[in-house]
Amino acid sequence: LNLQSYFNQNKGTGVLSTANQHGEVNSAIYAKPHFFDSEDEGTVAFIIRPRLSHQYVDSNPHASYLFIENGQGYKGKRLALTKIREEFNQEKIAAVRRRNLPAQCETDATDSRLVYFKVDNIRPLVGA
Repeated sequence: LNLQSYFNQNKGTGVLSTANQHGEVNSAIYAKPHFFDSEDEGTVAFIIRPRLSHQYVDSNPHASYLFIENGQGYKGKRLALTKIREEFNQEKIAAVRRRNLPAQCETDATDSRLVYFKVDNIRPLVGA
C-alpha cells in the first residue's frame, strides 16, 4: 500500500509539528497531505497559511506529520519531513483545497502557500 492510497482510504486527524531555529516547537491540526501525479511517491504537500507553522518551517526545514486513524485503538502514520520548496500560486492552491474555509480564516487564505516536503521516514503511529 503506497502512501497516497493509504491517505485516500483512511479518515482521521492529522497534526503537523514544526520547530524554529531555536528548537521552539509548534503543533497544529492539518488536513491529509496532497499528492501530485507529476511528483514522486516520496513528496507530499500541505497548504500552509502565513502563521507560526510557516514561520517555523521557513527557519528550520524539518517537520513531522502525525496521522491518527478514526476508530478503535491507535492506528496511523508518522512522517518525518524536510521542506524542499513552496509555491504561492493561489489558483493552484484553490484547485487542490479539499474544503471551503470558515469565514474567520478567509482573510489570510489568499496568502497561503503550497509547501512541498520530501518524506524522509514513515513509521506506524505506535511502535517501530
